[in-house]
Amino acid sequence: MSTRLLISLLCSTLSIVAARTPTVQAQTISLDAMDQLKLVNVKAEKVTFKGRKALRVSDPAAAGTGDEEQLVILLKTDFQDGIIEVDLAGEPGPNAGEGARGFVGIAFRVAADASRFECFYLRPTNGRAEDQVRRNHSAQYISNPGFPWHMLRKEFPGKYETYVDLVAGEWTKVKIEVRGEKASLYVNGVEQPTMLVNDLKQKQTKGAIALWIGTRTVAHFSNVRISP
Repeated sequence: MSTRLLISLLCSTLSIVAARTPTVQAQTISLDAMDQLKLVNVKAEKVTFKGRKALRVSDPAAAGTGDEEQLVILLKTDFQDGIIEVDLAGEPGPNAGEGARGFVGIAFRVAADASRFECFYLRPTNGRAEDQVRRNHSAQYISNPGFPWHMLRKEFPGKYETYVDLVAGEWTKVKIEVRGEKASLYVNGVEQPTMLVNDLKQKQTKGAIALWIGTRTVAHFSNVRISP
């Protein structure tokens, strides 16, 4: 068989395979149907925020409620590996104290009872703080149970948090890529990850996706998308 004929047959085979392979597209997750959202120690309402439809999530939790307990679980999601994309904005709520940062993020592989999940979140007021140490704490990874931010900061300084430019109360694009026990966080459309986690603490689990907020926060979420 001549080289030209072999190349022609190979190209034809590849064309057939490509034609039969379905195109996998991102799935947009609606935040409009409140019956598809499970609220865990948060208040949620549909609003228009800075020109777009959004879900506003705020913190009515009692004093002492831990960061691991404030979620909006997206009931129609079932996620292990893939890509999560979302537009979000976070800012301190009314009468928030000096320590408020507008904590806002995305939890994934969330157990049905919210007892287990992985999470990346942002501290928007840290992004342009006049203190370099605060800036270094702009983006954070946590894992529940067992790995809250303060423990990770103490035991592994600088490993699970980093700097990223943020503005409180402004829309911010977030992308999370998850593969096995590794996850990468991308903020504001950058090509290289803002943060890498190569040892997800709950290992290779599976579960829902959730909108996450911290204490004394008002957050907005829009355009949630999932790709395998």
